[in-house]
Parts: sequence; structure tokens; C-alpha cells
Amino acid sequence: MPNPAYRVAHVSEIVTPAAPDPGEAPWHAVRMAFGIGSFGVSAYVAEAAGDVLTSEHDEVEESGTKHEELFFVANGHATFAVAGETIEAPAGTFVYVRDPALVRGATAREPGTTLLAVGGEPGKAYEVSPWERKYVARG
Repeated sequence: MPNPAYRVAHVSEIVTPAAPDPGEAPWHAVRMAFGIGSFGVSAYVAEAAGDVLTSEHDEVEESGTKHEELFFVANGHATFAVAGETIEAPAGTFVYVRDPALVRGATAREPGTTLLAVGGEPGKAYEVSPWERKYVARG
């Protein structure tokens, strides 16, 4: 009998609620799968080198939030663009973007590159972001 106090799942078991656009890595809805209500968290797993893991965006104009974001490359290798700078991020690398106005994005350099993204607005209770609702509605 499962323990209701915790849950375990491999990223491959977490549903992708909508098909990705061509050239984009599938979005694994980690927050939704676990019922997390205190922060946003998603995973992206590239099928091919060159797949977009997270499209270039800011967390003010485009998202309607003011999230800071922490990205973790769990597997493979990603190339980030943050505020016009290129950052190479092999497996085990964290990339933290404090300023919500900075444009950021990441692309896979290898198939199977897995990116974990965690975000929230400092000092504010978490609310599901508009992009998540929009993405789910696409499915």
C-alpha cells in the first residue's frame, strides 16, 4: 500500500499533458504529477540534440509572473542563453536566474538531456502560472 506522505516517480512516468512543438523537448508536468502547491517545478527531456529544453522567455512580460528560476541539468549537456550570455552546462550544473526580467532559454546538446526547472516568486505564495494553464489546455 503506498504511503500518502510521499511519492516516487521516474521522469518517464510523469505525464506530458500536451505534445511539444517540433524541435522542443517534451514537458513533464512534475508539479501537477505530485500535486505540489508551494512552488513550480517541471522537467524536460530532449529526444535529440538541438531540442529546445526551455524556450527563450522572461518571467515578467511573457509569463505574467515574477519568478526566479533554478535549472538543474540532470543528464546530458545543455547550452543556456541568459541575458545574452552563453553558458555551457554539462550534467550536474545548476543555473540560477534571480532577476525575472532577464531573458533565458536552454537547448540540448545531446539526446536524453534532462533539465529540471524550479521557480517561484520570492515572498509570495505560489500560484500556478498562466503558461502552465495554457500548455495544459493545448493537450
